[in-house]
Amino acid sequence: MARPYAVPPARRPVDAVVEIPGSKSITNRALLLAALSDHMVTLDNVLFSDDSRNFLQCLVKLGFPVAFNETNKAVQIIGQNGAIPKRTAAIYVGSAGTAARFLSAMLAAGRGEYLVEASEQMSARPMAPLVGALREQGADFSFPGKPDALPFRIKSNGLQGGRVRLAASQSSQFLSALLMVACFSAADTEIAIEGELPAKPFVAMTLRMMADFGVKASHRDFKSFTVAAGQRYQGLDYAIEPDLSNAGYFFAMAALTGGTVLVRGASLDTLQGDIKLLDILKQMGCKVRPEEDGIRLTGPAGGRFPGVDVDMSGLPDQTPTVAALAPFAASPTIIRNIGFIRYHESDRLTAIVNELTRLGIRAEVNGDGLVIYPGTPQPAELETYDDHRMAMALALVGLRAPGIRIKHPECTAKTFENYFDLFDRTVQGVDSH
Repeated sequence: MARPYAVPPARRPVDAVVEIPGSKSITNRALLLAALSDHMVTLDNVLFSDDSRNFLQCLVKLGFPVAFNETNKAVQIIGQNGAIPKRTAAIYVGSAGTAARFLSAMLAAGRGEYLVEASEQMSARPMAPLVGALREQGADFSFPGKPDALPFRIKSNGLQGGRVRLAASQSSQFLSALLMVACFSAADTEIAIEGELPAKPFVAMTLRMMADFGVKASHRDFKSFTVAAGQRYQGLDYAIEPDLSNAGYFFAMAALTGGTVLVRGASLDTLQGDIKLLDILKQMGCKVRPEEDGIRLTGPAGGRFPGVDVDMSGLPDQTPTVAALAPFAASPTIIRNIGFIRYHESDRLTAIVNELTRLGIRAEVNGDGLVIYPGTPQPAELETYDDHRMAMALALVGLRAPGIRIKHPECTAKTFENYFDLFDRTVQGVDSH
């Protein structure tokens, strides 16, 4: 267990160029689509982290030919055109929600018997809506522990297609999982969404990536989705964008200190919904400028900015980031429509309120959102709940409040292994390239 990370206060406005690893969301979708494709797929700028390594090892356990080079950030997978090479296997998805949901759907679309195991954290996260939808499609599940939760065994003989109902209010990953395997069903698939679909930009990402690999899906206002049977994914070379969820912390550093940060390789033309964080930062007085080699954000003079009232349902991963900025705003910050983040790696609504309260900041859960009031954070050692995004976001507070320590900083390895090294270099003004 690593020692708590002592956040270095910023003595001056940050002025840095940073390179962010590849997107976790795109990496894990690309790994699944590559395995389902009809030929070899080469992926570039792949994220190598706990989540993606677990995903890769699952593919290896299932018999897929996989080669990778972490130094070159490259992966090659020989797709099996929807087939799973091994008819029986046990896989471990760790704490990766994308691996757990996407691979379970792929196994249900295959033909065989499989055991899916997970970390204690992932075993506590929702799976029941996806399990129910896959049961409707013909998959058989058994549970050695808690019903409708990991670990479980899947016995599959292909998916039937037709109309399937999906309660997706807890996670859009359930829908993405079903969409990506639906083309292998025996008949066309229509997915009817029950309840409010959260995080729609992540579903849009899935649809665009499916189309990139050659499979089309249609939807009616994100309430129902149709995928024609018989389509197949095509092998191709695919470059993965820098992770804008992780870039958000560095843009926020510029906002807090009145400095400037250029994120190399970032683009406004992106698959990732977290680009909308830049719109929120603009409301706080930041200036955003696309450049040839990335996006540059310059914070407001003196790091002085107003609070905002924002709907963050489309970029939920940035909720801890905006919450970390809120104590330093000139007015209260209101974040709306994020109730489903209770089911992320931690109950993030409760975790944010707990840690801001520990800092002496008034923060309240208000229905499915948060209200955070300006204040002066006090020195504290902050809990991270084994949640990478809580650890990365809470460190931002320490740029302007001395005496902040982050417990269990190693949890950032889930998506960003060298986050705190890059954080230190950015504070010191040392470029990451």
